[in-house]
Amino acid sequence: MASLLQRNWRLWVGGGTLALIALVALLAPWLAPHDPWALLGPPLAAPGGDFLLGTDMLGRDLLSGLIHGARVSLMIGMASSLCALLIGVTVGALAGYFGGAADRIAVRFTEFFQVIPAFLFAILLVAILLPGLRSVIIAIALVTWPPVARLVRSEFMTLRSREFVEAARSLGLGHGQIIVREILPNALPPVIAVGSLMVATAILTESSLSFLGLADPNLISWGYIIGASRPVFREAWWLSVLPGLCLFVTVLSINLLADGIGDAGNPLLRARRATAP
Repeated sequence: MASLLQRNWRLWVGGGTLALIALVALLAPWLAPHDPWALLGPPLAAPGGDFLLGTDMLGRDLLSGLIHGARVSLMIGMASSLCALLIGVTVGALAGYFGGAADRIAVRFTEFFQVIPAFLFAILLVAILLPGLRSVIIAIALVTWPPVARLVRSEFMTLRSREFVEAARSLGLGHGQIIVREILPNALPPVIAVGSLMVATAILTESSLSFLGLADPNLISWGYIIGASRPVFREAWWLSVLPGLCLFVTVLSINLLADGIGDAGNPLLRARRATAP
């Protein structure tokens, strides 16, 4: 166990930390000492005493806000990343498998989304759709799917001429069966690693939108806490620093997990570990 942990410590440290954060988010209603929206104490109370991490400008408990904020940030990060993966895998698979006109159309469609600055596009989409949970998820998904499509396209172009695909065609399998049952499972390992990184990007994007006041005003998140605490940073710096640390630890754990997944799926590294003493 110690040898396995030493050889792929990023996977274990990142996955363990992220699992702990997800557990806190899942148990937020039971772990949080108070309602995050309730006005409970004096404004800008320092950490300690009745409130472990202090209170904000309205007297709301910061610890409860951080615990419930983990749920919102992770939920939006996971939901938007899954939507982006669905779009990217679909477009990339069709382009890489069929080639020709389908490939040219898909590439031009992908390039259209890539030439627009992602964050500015997300702001525009949220402004058009009106700030809310659904609009934030849609906006983040629409600005993050192109890299997945390009990756899946290249994987499908490499795999579509392999022997097992030709054998499937000779057995009379249709295009849909070949794409879903034969090629896609072999193209998934790099997609999973990229998808993990997309969750971190989605969480940061949601926090940035919340910081600007463009997220759902009825949901508390780490970005919302940081944005609401801007005017009192000099008097109560912990209101901005602590949710920022939560974001840092979460994104770092996701990046470590993605690196660990990439290392585990690398055949060269696996061969080196198998021959290592």
